[in-house]
Amino acid sequence: MNVLVAIPVYNEIRYVADVLREVRRYAEDVLVVDDGSTDGTSEALAAVDGIRVIRHQENLGYGRALINAFRCAVCCGMDWIITMDCDGQHEPAAIPRFVEAAAEDDCDIVSGSRYLDDSPAGTSPPPSRRRINTEITALLNERLGLELTDAFCGFKAYRVNALERLNLTEHGYAMPMQLWVRAAYAGLKIREIPVRLIYNDPDRAFGGPLDDPGYRKRHYLRVFYNALADEENDWITCQCADASRVTCRC
Repeated sequence: MNVLVAIPVYNEIRYVADVLREVRRYAEDVLVVDDGSTDGTSEALAAVDGIRVIRHQENLGYGRALINAFRCAVCCGMDWIITMDCDGQHEPAAIPRFVEAAAEDDCDIVSGSRYLDDSPAGTSPPPSRRRINTEITALLNERLGLELTDAFCGFKAYRVNALERLNLTEHGYAMPMQLWVRAAYAGLKIREIPVRLIYNDPDRAFGGPLDDPGYRKRHYLRVFYNALADEENDWITCQCADASRVTCRC
């Protein structure tokens, strides 16, 4: 099974060397998507041998970094891609558990959850982030028929040929909203596994208006409902020859 570990980074000079050192203990094939870093991260990556690097000349967004990582996995003939952050919130030692879950071949997305009953104890998230996560996760479950406990954990494994069925276009932090909608409508099988909750810097900012919790939640909802409308508009009600009414995708 060919597995690519992909790490989107933006101005992560504080963490990137240590994270890569640990990741390479558990993964042979590593991709870093440098989303226009300006703090020396790019130079640090250039000094590391044996990794793949995609370099954005300017900051295009977290979602775009993931989309380009997915494209790389497709082009390189990977079976699975594992995504993780570079800010110390995801433990590289958990990579083998994602590989093991993927190898069981009973799902298309293995999603890390910091809020399963058996998730390892960790630090507390900022209250606004926990509240928004809880509310958005409940909405996804209700509208999409999912059974998630953590909609926003970036530590995931994806079956690459399943990703090819998803038309992902959201470039910002709200990309997971679009991804969950696309995955649900594509009938992808999703499984959660426990990961540790780690917030090394509770004051870490998104940047711009997303730093306001109210704005951030409204933005997530806007992307979610737009994705939902896109999917629902692709389905029509047809009159079949036997006079039964069924919902078909054309």
